[in-house]
Amino acid sequence: MTASEPTSGPAVLYWMPMATMSVVAVADVTAGPGVGFLPLVSLGPAFASLVGGWRRTVLIGVVALVLCVGLGLYNDLFDGRRGFTALASVAGVTGVGVVASVMRARREAELASVRSIAEAAQRVLLRPVPRTAGPLQVAVSYTSAVAEARIGGDLYEVVASPYGVRVIVGDVQGKGLAAVETAAVVLGAFREAAHDEPDLVGLGERLERSVSREVEGEKFVTAVLAEIGSAGEAVMLSFGHPAPMVVRADGTVSFPEPASYALPLGLGAYEEEGPEPYRVDFTADDQMLLHTDGVTETRDSSGAFYPLAERAHLLKDPDAGRALEAVREDLLRHADGPLHDDAAMLLLRYHGHGQPGGDRVPAV
Repeated sequence: MTASEPTSGPAVLYWMPMATMSVVAVADVTAGPGVGFLPLVSLGPAFASLVGGWRRTVLIGVVALVLCVGLGLYNDLFDGRRGFTALASVAGVTGVGVVASVMRARREAELASVRSIAEAAQRVLLRPVPRTAGPLQVAVSYTSAVAEARIGGDLYEVVASPYGVRVIVGDVQGKGLAAVETAAVVLGAFREAAHDEPDLVGLGERLERSVSREVEGEKFVTAVLAEIGSAGEAVMLSFGHPAPMVVRADGTVSFPEPASYALPLGLGAYEEEGPEPYRVDFTADDQMLLHTDGVTETRDSSGAFYPLAERAHLLKDPDAGRALEAVREDLLRHADGPLHDDAAMLLLRYHGHGQPGGDRVPAV
């Protein structure tokens, strides 16, 4: 079987053509010529076009024609029109099946091409984050609400700047390509400004100007910025985004929030005062999980939200990547099906060692 003739698919569909023709043959021989099962042999090539390439469809069609001739001779159907009608039916269905199989193969090739482009876009837009950055260990997880998609409206980035490790996690309003485009605007502005702006307020202002200038309509982006240095604390700036979960070394959990939430990025023109930074203790062996609302707003079959605070114990694994994967798998079990919104999580562990940069790890 060549590359253009995929054999993937449910086994039941793959073997259905032969099974169907066998059943029809047995039924036709058992019932005799008066019942008229012979035209049903055409179901074989019809089912063959669902799985496999055009060559396999032709092969099944030839087998169906041979079977049709054999049964027609056995039942003396070629004395009249019934036998020839059955042959025409099998030949016609085989021809249509071949055309359908070729068209399906082309669509599959186009889909594979689109997926490869999506993967390239993901590598550009959501680049792998560093495994270590300054005093931090980092892990990231991204789960798209669309099974076929690799990227969506959630965004994240980690930058080791001269002012400390700077982090962003955000959520773009809406879905689809427009959300991806907006995410690209925010990430591009963040990657540039994170190295230039001496404080988070200036960084936030740069992001606000970029979103307001580049994004049309009333689109907005909720986001949380964090800056972690060597002073044992994290400076946070929130633009209407869910508070991060902080897990202390002793296992206690908190969700530190600002005194007042600022409007999301893109809506700064409607706000008289900008966001105020707030400080969170972040010392050795502490963990901070920044996330989008696709995590905390995931519901189970009874409508209950995902209890993130109750799942903090899943982050005990010494490996940050495995710990975050455990939370992701638990989230999917809670949803008991596809997510209704993208879910991004970025885990920061303060260990007080490591150098800026380091190996990069993709989203799990």
